[in-house]
Amino acid sequence: MPTVTRVLAPEPVPDLDTAIDAGWGEGLDAALMLGPAGMLDEVEASGLRGRGGAGFPTGRKWRTVTTNAAPELPTAVVVNGAEGEPGSFKDRAILRRDPYRVLEGALIAAYAVGADAIVIALKASFRQEADRVRAAVEQVRAAGVTNGIGFSVFEGPSEYLYGEETALLEVIDGREPFPRVSPPFRHGVDEIGDGGESAADVVMAVPGDATPAPPSLVNNVETLANVPGILAQGASAFRGVGTDTTPGTVVCTVTGRTRRHGVGEFPTGTPLREVIDELGGGPEPGRKLVAALSGVAHPLLPADQFDTPLDFDAMDAAGGGLGAAGFIVFDDATDLAAVAQGVSRFLAVESCGQCTPCKQDGQALADLLDRVRRSDATDLDRVAIGDHVRTVADGARCFLAHQHQRVVDSVLELFPESLRAHVDGHAGAAEPELVAPIVDFEGERAVLDERHRDKQPDWTYDGVDSGKSPADRFDQAAEAG
Repeated sequence: MPTVTRVLAPEPVPDLDTAIDAGWGEGLDAALMLGPAGMLDEVEASGLRGRGGAGFPTGRKWRTVTTNAAPELPTAVVVNGAEGEPGSFKDRAILRRDPYRVLEGALIAAYAVGADAIVIALKASFRQEADRVRAAVEQVRAAGVTNGIGFSVFEGPSEYLYGEETALLEVIDGREPFPRVSPPFRHGVDEIGDGGESAADVVMAVPGDATPAPPSLVNNVETLANVPGILAQGASAFRGVGTDTTPGTVVCTVTGRTRRHGVGEFPTGTPLREVIDELGGGPEPGRKLVAALSGVAHPLLPADQFDTPLDFDAMDAAGGGLGAAGFIVFDDATDLAAVAQGVSRFLAVESCGQCTPCKQDGQALADLLDRVRRSDATDLDRVAIGDHVRTVADGARCFLAHQHQRVVDSVLELFPESLRAHVDGHAGAAEPELVAPIVDFEGERAVLDERHRDKQPDWTYDGVDSGKSPADRFDQAAEAG
């Protein structure tokens, strides 16, 4: 099936005037005519689900924020552009080609939930995207359509957890990217506390409550890029493409063992196999595809399930997951034991250490799987791997540990012969499999973050790990300061 162009422009939009000629502002005009209540109804009716990975209904999220509005302080809208899921490049592709659509979606969201500020949160390493967004913001400001709503571009750290909603809000408020236990529906507490405590310690405003903590709306780049079209053309038009349970389109990335790599937009319901063929060109000569990962957030999906449609529910039912639709594809020359170790190492390194099993069991898993990869493991190590898989997510406050558990367990269940061959000595040492975010594209190939090979579990790039978790290391630094 060919790609479509609802939210991923076929060519870069050079300026706001060009965007206006193509219909920019029509969604905003329609939204202002409907008013906040009408906007919420239309987004709910569209069935739009968040494209950041979880697939949470967008309209329900917006309504939750408005229902829990604080009595004194206004809401903020945060655009989550901290894309760091291995295998995904869709948000950066959208921002590079048409940031104006995302800003229009953010303005509509701000009007809908009564926000007075919009924060576009990127990584400091996203230089091209940050420059593009800043230029677009200035043009939108000059057009006089912001109605007093402030825009700012925030540049955060490279850590994987920075993309997690609650951790992102912590960073915006000047703290480290450590996930909160409490809900993410607020901007921060610097205005109402001493300026240093985590927002996780402040009760969120609820209807009729006098708590001054303001709610915040966090939406992914791709999610907000869908909003102008929904308001301009109506919820029924949006639902005219895609599936009943995941209406609309989805922007996919395909990398790994395919002839080429790429980013493209497809109607939901498109079989994954067609996406891999269209963007990836199928397997490399003489090879056969065996499995794919949607980033490191969902279990491995075997090739006999590649006819599964791109739909949150269908992909979950098939044993994988849609996630951020960044598909890392593997062929029959791939050593899946090395893949399991690569995923395990990435998640163990990126764990913040607030939850002890996540960090300690995660590191133990990565070390054991590395022994498997090197064919130095024993049957006792294989038993230990199973033990750590079962306990790594105990008491986890965010989804990272569950990802670790699900992905590694899926490799062990679907491809046990890969592990057995290494433990029994029937396979030699496999080369390490780099699992890391995409830095950029060079032609038709994605370039991965090679620096991640040297990143230590304490989040430094020192030659030797300090042995401290990031949570302990930053806490001690704060106490010393």
